[in-house]
Amino acid sequence: MKKTVIIVAGGKGERMQSTLPKQFIELNGLPILMHTIAAFAAYDSAMDCIVVLPAGQMAHWQQLCTLHRFALPHLTVAGGPTRFHSVRNGLQAVRLPSLVAVHDGVRPLVDRDTIGRCFDCARQQGAAIPATPLTDSIRMLRGDSSQACDRSLFRLVQTPQVFDGDLLSRAYEQDYSPAFTDDASVVEACGHPVALVEGSTRNIKITTPMDLKLAEMLMQQ
Repeated sequence: MKKTVIIVAGGKGERMQSTLPKQFIELNGLPILMHTIAAFAAYDSAMDCIVVLPAGQMAHWQQLCTLHRFALPHLTVAGGPTRFHSVRNGLQAVRLPSLVAVHDGVRPLVDRDTIGRCFDCARQQGAAIPATPLTDSIRMLRGDSSQACDRSLFRLVQTPQVFDGDLLSRAYEQDYSPAFTDDASVVEACGHPVALVEGSTRNIKITTPMDLKLAEMLMQQ
């Protein structure tokens, strides 16, 4: 089946302590977002790539593409007031039927194996997301107190989250809810189960200066 990726890049760079949107900050000589697009092109150069950016950042992105001679094909779409609305806008540009991945623009270290596992599982089950086990102890807050939890019952969720395109489009016809923290929660809200596949500890989301240093180190490896 045809494959499409929607890369959502709406960051402002506040936690990065930068006036530059975090997806435009350079990592090993290129803006982070370019590395992210390249990761999916390396997995499948024929897949459609839709990049969702705030409307006010689109001109800057085009300037960066010219500056860095970035020629990997992609379509830019203006985002909305929330991630939910941005993904909905991106879906309007998807050519169905297709398997559709939704990925964070600041996860540039996603590897081909992780992407492949998500697409393979979504092809069979309709919805698949990568996740990794917790390594730290966790506690649940209960008023002024807290209680230890069994960390083996929890997983850290990553992207790409991959779905049958028709299923994802139907799910995003729902009204927005603050409970929609990711695409899986939107799909689950319309009654479809979501399968977990093995994620990768390298697939970090770059949101702080420490994350950027870690990404630089991982890329050098």
